Amino acid sequence: MSPHVRRAAIAAAAATLVAGAVYGSAQAQEDTSQGPSVQQAETLRDAASASGRFVGTAVNDGRLYDGNYSSIVASEFSSVTAENVMKWDTVQPSQGNFNFSGGDRLVDFAQQNNQQVYGHTLVWHSQLPSWVSNGGFNAEQLNAVMENHITEVVSHYAGQVAYWDVVNEAFNDDGTLRQSVFQQTIGEEYIANAFRAADAADPNAKLCINDYSTDGINAKSNAMYDLVSSLLDQGVPIDCVGFQSHLILDQLPSDYQENLQRFSDLGLEVIVTELDIRIQDPADSSDLQRQAEQYQQVVSSCVAVSGCAGVTVWGISDADSWVPGTFPGYGAACPWDEYLQPKPAYDGILTGFGG
Repeated sequence: MSPHVRRAAIAAAAATLVAGAVYGSAQAQEDTSQGPSVQQAETLRDAASASGRFVGTAVNDGRLYDGNYSSIVASEFSSVTAENVMKWDTVQPSQGNFNFSGGDRLVDFAQQNNQQVYGHTLVWHSQLPSWVSNGGFNAEQLNAVMENHITEVVSHYAGQVAYWDVVNEAFNDDGTLRQSVFQQTIGEEYIANAFRAADAADPNAKLCINDYSTDGINAKSNAMYDLVSSLLDQGVPIDCVGFQSHLILDQLPSDYQENLQRFSDLGLEVIVTELDIRIQDPADSSDLQRQAEQYQQVVSSCVAVSGCAGVTVWGISDADSWVPGTFPGYGAACPWDEYLQPKPAYDGILTGFGG
């Protein structure tokens, strides 16, 4: 397997802080002075860079023209992930018709602010257009559809996207393979086929498999470990494993760091890709302090594992979090509150990186 080395580019992106550089109008630039974190003497971005890692966030495309929001993204983070605009139903809503406008906006924003782009996601059972999920394709046809989608998307962003979540959420919680349309129609080889197609389209991008509830050593993470070991044995071009880390307050696995380490020991990068820590409503000051400590523990675990390339939080503000809509009765999961004010969690992340 040929190495996919972008460390120099990533380090350069993480090392350069362009304070107040925002996307859009002059009004947005005026608003940067109101962003609370722009006033900080040290940012998450500075601290992560000093540790040799990136710190990222998922970006809500609809908020990029909000000056306060975009100034925080620009100044605090060295990596950006598209929350939704690079997913299949947005990029190829009908067969052969590609829409890259949202993804292009994020790439433009990242280039203006010396950030890397983390591509999310190429093959996933969710947010698929019906022409894929209910298309009635046989194995050969669906494999061709999948490989064409990967080729078109990765080629479009070749040289502009540092990492790709190539296959997302391939497992059930018990460690069996999820019976997605790809698994049911093509079989397990769809995973290796997807990585090979992505590698052919951009040999310099780092290619990851990503999942949730794999944060500790359990049936699901053991299955992931066996799969990536097998892929490596087959010479499949896989570079990294993403641990989503959608956590619940006071339920951080005690073997979190040990789990990251065993994947790193395979010679792969490990990345915390979608970190948030949800709290049962209503969150009080004690909850927020414990949340900060647990954010710090996650980040410190990454810093302690030499192969951990970085940490991405899944969104900035509680106002934009996916948590309340998905887990009723829970919220307050992000590092900034609904008014874009930093919470104790912000300091926890900063401290975790050594800031």
